[in-house]
Amino acid sequence: MIESPSDLARLERFEAEYWRTSSARSTDFHSLESLTNTLNKLGDAGVFVFCLLPFLDVFKRSASILEIGAGQGWAGCIVKRMCPQARVAVSDISPQALTGLPQWEHIFGVRVDGRFSSRSYELPLPDGSVECVFCFASAHHFHAHQRTCAEIFRVLAPGGHAFYFHEPSCPAIWHPLAVRRVNRKRPEVAEDVLVPKALKTAAIGSGLRCDVLYTPTLYRRAPLETVYYAALKAVPLLHRLLPCTVTYHFSKPVVTSEDLRSQTSTKIS
Repeated sequence: MIESPSDLARLERFEAEYWRTSSARSTDFHSLESLTNTLNKLGDAGVFVFCLLPFLDVFKRSASILEIGAGQGWAGCIVKRMCPQARVAVSDISPQALTGLPQWEHIFGVRVDGRFSSRSYELPLPDGSVECVFCFASAHHFHAHQRTCAEIFRVLAPGGHAFYFHEPSCPAIWHPLAVRRVNRKRPEVAEDVLVPKALKTAAIGSGLRCDVLYTPTLYRRAPLETVYYAALKAVPLLHRLLPCTVTYHFSKPVVTSEDLRSQTSTKIS
C-alpha cells in the first residue's frame, strides 16, 4: 500500500493520463477500440455478476449504492438494472473515464442516479449517506487504502456494507514478485496486488469489520491461469499461501444505545 504523498500523486497522475489518452478512442462508437472495449467489458460483466450474486440481498436492501473506481461505470449500470429501487451513483478519479457511461446506460437500458469524479479517499458525500459501497477489480489501483477505508467508514451509514470484488491478492512474501508480474502483463497503467492481512488491518483500524473471501474463479482465465486456479480451487489450503483473487467484505457496525452507555461508563471509570 502506497501512502507517501509524492508516490501517491505520481501514481494518480499515471492513472489519469491512461484514461485521458484512451477514453476518446474507447468511447467513439464507430471505432474498433470501442468495439473491443465493449466486448471485453461484457466478458468482465459475467465475472462481476458471479461475484455479486452471493451478496445480492445486501444490494437489494440498500436504498443508496455507490461504485468507486468505476471507470466507465458499466458495473454500476448492472447494479442499477438488478436493483432499480436503489439510488445508484458511480465515481472515478478520471472524469474522462466517466464519459463512457452513456454507452453502458444504453447497453443495459438504465440511467444511473449520479456520477462524479473523485479520489477513493475524498468522496464529496455527507457522513453516513450511503448504505452500500463497492468496486470491481479496481481497488488495486487505489494505493492509499488506509485513507480509503477511513473514507468508506465515514460515508457508510451504520450497518452499511462495502465490497472490493475480485481483487488480485497475495501474502506479503509474494508481493514484490506479484506486482512485477501484473505490471509486466499490463504496463500501460500502474497496478498493485493487495495483501489481505494489511488491508484487513487498515479496515479494522478505520472502524470497519472485514471478511476476506477467497474466490479462485476459472472464468475468463488464460490457459496457464486456468490450470493454476483449478489447483487453488481443488486445494483450499493454498488460498492463503499463494496469490489468489479475493472479495473483501467490509461492514460498519451499528452503535446501539447500550454501546454508548458502555463507552460512557468506561470513560467515567
